[in-house]
Amino acid sequence: MSLSYESSGVNYDQLDAFKRACQKAARATAGLLAPHGYAEPAATRGESAYLIEASDHYLAHVEEGLGTKNLVADAYQAATGKTFYREIAIDTVATIVNDLITCGALPISVAMHAAVGDSAWFTDEARMNALVDGWAEGCRQSGAVWGGGETPTLRGIVNSETIVLAGSAIGKISPKNLRITGDVHDGDSIIFLASSGVQTNGLTLCRKIADSLPQGYLTPIGHGDPRNYGEALLAPSVIYVTFVRECQRRNIKLNYVAHVTGHGWRKLMRLDEPFVYEITDPRPAPALFKFLQEAGPISQREMYATFNQGIGFAAYVSPENAEATLAAAKATGYDAWLAGRVRKDGQRKAVTIPSLGLEYDGETLALR
Repeated sequence: MSLSYESSGVNYDQLDAFKRACQKAARATAGLLAPHGYAEPAATRGESAYLIEASDHYLAHVEEGLGTKNLVADAYQAATGKTFYREIAIDTVATIVNDLITCGALPISVAMHAAVGDSAWFTDEARMNALVDGWAEGCRQSGAVWGGGETPTLRGIVNSETIVLAGSAIGKISPKNLRITGDVHDGDSIIFLASSGVQTNGLTLCRKIADSLPQGYLTPIGHGDPRNYGEALLAPSVIYVTFVRECQRRNIKLNYVAHVTGHGWRKLMRLDEPFVYEITDPRPAPALFKFLQEAGPISQREMYATFNQGIGFAAYVSPENAEATLAAAKATGYDAWLAGRVRKDGQRKAVTIPSLGLEYDGETLALR
């Protein structure tokens, strides 16, 4: 029997219903911005970052959490003595700022939220210092100040052996024409930027697979990759801020971008307007994802619906801007390629991967 993300205890239909209820209630509070000289711009609800609008700029605000990836680091440290909390901290900053930049905002300040069940968690100095060093490094990669944070001890809520990592960030769009609005058109090019691995999504399912392996996280993943399962899972996430900044510097218009995390490649159709996103060059899945599919086993359809499958960020640009976008990505150190195109097909909304025989319709992604 093949595994699914839902079988590991994560049901996006249930989570997304709550998110939609929150959006509805939150929208009713938008008038409270007026006394501060701000307003809520159209179409910000349901996007990865929340925007507030002033006369000459936008501010963006994001709150995000790491999820359960640190439990992989805990298990790997118990087995090997090696801490990966520097990488875990970079992961947490990445999941925050990669959401922030989807609207065109560049990060200004990032705050940490580190909740433990017992303050003794911080007495492991190597682990604690790795977490601190990694958070600072994530901020440096983002071009943002580490602005503060909160470290509550929540006995009875958080397991005494673990930490819950999350945080928030604020950013700015100035001038206002740098806002990424979803100005997508029939024929637009889809540019993929590679991920480092699973990054921060699907870890609950990854942990379930580890429990079924005789060598657990020490299992070699093979497929030409010398790493074991734990090492591959714990590769730090890519931070894509520099790509967006460089496109702005070069005056390259990004019609839309997507941070590919939860919901896998279904996230490519996050934009509300109906389009078909046809991926003609998906590239072979990296070794880690081949290992996951075999070890689960997990169907190919579930793999692309849950994991990023080797891409962490996607940009939609006019065809005449495709080469310039690729050049900007490569100049700033990203592995990027022309992966497909956007098609208008009436009111149809879908992600299609013809070479793999896969299609996900709009009903499989209900974020608004």
